[in-house]
Amino acid sequence: MNVEPKRKFGVVVVGVGRAGSVRMRDLRNPHASSAFLNLVGFVSRRNLGTLDEVPQISLEDALSSQEVEVAYICSESSSHEDYIRQFLEASKHVLVEYPMTLSRAAAQELWELAEQKGKILHEEHVELLMEEFAFLKKEVVGKDLLKGSLLFTASPLEEEWFGFPAFSGISRLTWLVSLFGELSLVSATLEERKEDRYVKMTVGLETENKSPLTWTEEKGPGLKRNRHLSFHFKSGSLENVPNVGINKNIFLKDQNIFVQKLLGQFSEKDLAAEKKRILHCLGLAEEIQKRCRPKK
Repeated sequence: MNVEPKRKFGVVVVGVGRAGSVRMRDLRNPHASSAFLNLVGFVSRRNLGTLDEVPQISLEDALSSQEVEVAYICSESSSHEDYIRQFLEASKHVLVEYPMTLSRAAAQELWELAEQKGKILHEEHVELLMEEFAFLKKEVVGKDLLKGSLLFTASPLEEEWFGFPAFSGISRLTWLVSLFGELSLVSATLEERKEDRYVKMTVGLETENKSPLTWTEEKGPGLKRNRHLSFHFKSGSLENVPNVGINKNIFLKDQNIFVQKLLGQFSEKDLAAEKKRILHCLGLAEEIQKRCRPKK
């Protein structure tokens, strides 16, 4: 990205929670990728006026403004699909937090719309830019997996906002697919105690070589945010990731990838592989949801 910006893309940030605030900070600070972007304003359902001198603008103005060419969608997952569609229809490029949608078909349709409009639709995956993932990727390469498990614990998330646990936890699924290739679903169960706000989803997956992987998401009050993993290979075992340092600027690294796409510097092959992986993960998440919650 060592090119001098010929022009800047005007950006609006939709949703100013944790991720949206980090996005705004990165856009306002001098970075290689931020040099190509100009933060025009933010959209929020709350009436905030201005944030760090950045003006709040209405969704209608963001959609109709010639100045806005890019939307960063950082709202809750259940609203992503609608926002993406509106911004693509208005011929804007879109960066969206994962999961981009709560169904595979919707994602496929939105990508087709982006292609029709000649716009970039980019789903953020900061979990693949973490130090732990880089460590795992190196550890796993060239090894034969016998079996593995990944357990994630955290405090509760509202399903109506963030989707079924297979969707709100899609970054863990993305890790497994990125490490071991496409997976198939063997089993899926859900234990739920609504009155305690407790949920535990246990998923049995299988690699193309029929090696079993168990993925568990457990959410409840008092559960600390933690990841426990265990991978057994023919050549030895990996139990949990050592402390490999702090994840520096993962949202910024993601923004760099997005700007490369805007500038046409991302290869067609890499774009196709990324899209295939995202659709595969969304398809699995949907299958898991159907298995745990069969339609009556």
